[in-house]
Amino acid sequence: MERFLEALWDTSSVSGRLVTSIVLIVLALVIAALAGRLSTLRVKDTTNRYYLRKATHYLTVVVLLFALALLWKPFAGRLGLVVGLVGVGLALALQEVIGAFAGWISIMTGRQFRVGDRIQMCDVRGDVLEITPLRTRILESGSSTDPESWIRGRQYTGRVVSLSNRFVFCTPVYNSSMVLDHLWEELTLPIPYEADWHLAESILCEEAQNVSSTAEARNAIDAMRHRYPTAEAEVDPRVFVRATSNWIELSARFVVPVRGARQVKDQVTRRVLDRFADSGIRVASETQDITVHTPHPMKPAAITSADHR
Repeated sequence: MERFLEALWDTSSVSGRLVTSIVLIVLALVIAALAGRLSTLRVKDTTNRYYLRKATHYLTVVVLLFALALLWKPFAGRLGLVVGLVGVGLALALQEVIGAFAGWISIMTGRQFRVGDRIQMCDVRGDVLEITPLRTRILESGSSTDPESWIRGRQYTGRVVSLSNRFVFCTPVYNSSMVLDHLWEELTLPIPYEADWHLAESILCEEAQNVSSTAEARNAIDAMRHRYPTAEAEVDPRVFVRATSNWIELSARFVVPVRGARQVKDQVTRRVLDRFADSGIRVASETQDITVHTPHPMKPAAITSADHR
């Protein structure tokens, strides 16, 4: 124990500085864990607790690096050339890591997304779970357009996807919840020309009005326009009509919450189909109805008296 204490306080030799460095690293780990817990005791919001805990850990790392720099400063003259060469080699070998760290700085300073946002990046959709200096972890959501997704809707698949932060520089980042937290959804149904498409349009419009989050979306857009010079967006439900060579296409457009889009669309689809059935309106399709008429059987010819000869 005495030798350990002597080596700990001996900062004039390399072995003594190594022992002191190890002790400083262990102390930093303990302090980071305790400080992270104590700093979040009175914070109730989960997102604020997460950021406060991460900030405490990063601050501890910065203090540790500063202490180690002071500890090894006397050897800087002899190690300068070696450290310089090692630094150049690391810069070439760790281009991906440096790019990821630069992407993390861009995410933190540019507020492209934060923990809890629903984003799409590199064909990955989902909610952001964690943002580290190198990677962003996303709880994946399904997609009706991606053939590799077995979840045919915007709901969790259960997988966690890790993406390098460097992708924020080379791929688009779609954020669905940072500003509005609402999406415009459409329900499109084809109606035969012989059907009462005016009644079908009225039914679609009524059901779209029942499920549309118009008031919430309008408040969100007003708040957005205070920050960004954007044009006024239409949030009232509408039904658009388009004539095709096969049928009349009715598209109901309405606003839904980001995380409830699939449930709302399921609800409005069920109601519309039930009301169509009650009104005798059928949904058109590309199938063909073929009716086959069988010919009547021929009556047997009358037997003449000549046949008996």
